[in-house]
Amino acid sequence: MKAKATSIDIAHLAGVSQATVSRALRGSPLVNEETRRRIQAAAEQLNYKVDKNASNLRRMHSGTLALLFFEDPTADESHINPFFLSMLGSITRACALQGYDLLISFQQFSHDWHADFADSKKADGLILLGYGDYLAYTDKLEKLVAQGTRFVRWGAVLADQPGVSIGCDNFRGGQAVAGHLLERGCRRIAFLGDASSHYPEFFGRYRGYVDALQQAGVAVDPALQENAESTERSGYEAMRSLILREAGFDAVFAASDLIAIGAMRALSDHGLRVPQDVALAGFDDIPMASFVNPPLTTVLQDTKQAGEVLVDSLLGLIRGGPVDSEVLPVKLVVRRSSLR
Repeated sequence: MKAKATSIDIAHLAGVSQATVSRALRGSPLVNEETRRRIQAAAEQLNYKVDKNASNLRRMHSGTLALLFFEDPTADESHINPFFLSMLGSITRACALQGYDLLISFQQFSHDWHADFADSKKADGLILLGYGDYLAYTDKLEKLVAQGTRFVRWGAVLADQPGVSIGCDNFRGGQAVAGHLLERGCRRIAFLGDASSHYPEFFGRYRGYVDALQQAGVAVDPALQENAESTERSGYEAMRSLILREAGFDAVFAASDLIAIGAMRALSDHGLRVPQDVALAGFDDIPMASFVNPPLTTVLQDTKQAGEVLVDSLLGLIRGGPVDSEVLPVKLVVRRSSLR
């Protein structure tokens, strides 16, 4: 008896991947018309019949949510920003309480993750963490929306964003840090972090910093802003650049704790003391922030609440309910690094 043709056979005959065959047979818009016709012709040639029962089974809930990380460069080669590690624990617990398993995967921009997870049926929905340059992956978020994929992301809440975002109040956090430094008598406050639409979370913190300075009648000096990504190395290089330019500053607001910790080392290497010569503050309140010397003033983002809201929002989408993006409150945590 001749074996029944499979999607693998169709893929071989049509010269495409099995994932592409799966997409084409279910009418995915990601497959162009020429490829779709070639796959359909191969399926007819092999007398391939779609197994309706299997198809229906694939459409049922898997009982699994997928957490997709974008790989970050880290000193310990974990490739996960330490801020997200505590959130990972919260997300895992929230999934367990809801009776869901959690699938964790690293992704890179070069990979077609926006299509692969939607088509694989490995998970009922996606949680996206740590996806870097917002403008570089917006088109992939738009494709997820077009496919009907249920997803939520941790990030800035923007008016025209694709899908649902859960994020912290970056603007208020930036205001709080700059206001605190102003209260300590600082007037030349530098900002380390990319202040552009590419990184809307950092940009929100920068806008809060600018607002606080303007309300205090302090001029905003563009020369005191230096771009940096959320790594210690980037913070070190940004701080070093500012020092060598002799910009003249008495405080530094780093857009993340990792940037702040790198900046702290650069200041020390150039003979500047924290906080006696330069007050310093970060953002995130990662565990390391309270253990550096001096302990770092920062902004606490409640990762327990964040993980719970991410999971609850995604399950709301899966169950077909209306779900809105949400901005979570933050809290200034004052430590010795800013107490001049």
